[in-house]
Amino acid sequence: MDSNWSDSQPIYRQLRDRVVAMILEGTLNEGDPLPSVRNVAADYRLNPLTVLKGYQQLVDEQLVEKRRGRGMYVAEGAKRALLKGERQRFVEEQWPRVYATIQRLGLDAAQLLATPPSPLERRPGPAGPAGAAGAAASTAAGAAARASDADGARGAGPDAGGEPGAAAGRLPDKT
Repeated sequence: MDSNWSDSQPIYRQLRDRVVAMILEGTLNEGDPLPSVRNVAADYRLNPLTVLKGYQQLVDEQLVEKRRGRGMYVAEGAKRALLKGERQRFVEEQWPRVYATIQRLGLDAAQLLATPPSPLERRPGPAGPAGAAGAAASTAAGAAARASDADGARGAGPDAGGEPGAAAGRLPDKT
């Protein structure tokens, strides 16, 4: 992934979202240290106060803990808390649209579960909890569309289009 930052939201928020995605993906595990504020600031040409603000949000959400003189570490239970929030957000925000699409196309659960999903297209963009939920919705909607195609109803369903940025949760690679 490139080191571009979107103008759609503050950089500190994008940084926070990328760290959250790294935790959810397992790139950062509970007890792992976060990259230092100075290193992130230097590597990605950010103001150290911007990096600190993004990290502080994670501390405020109790996803990261500060260890005086040692740095910041992923807190115990962070992934579990994030997954709980992701699941709730998916059920409230994405599932109603996915369910409506399934009903509109006349699909059944067994048919959808038997259809393997195609690999998700990785698009750059802001990430975060909604990104993973959007990716799940996109996968389910894509399965619905493929299952519909298998029945000969090509083009019958609207593009469900998940939210961009499912993989954008990583800190950007240096260029």
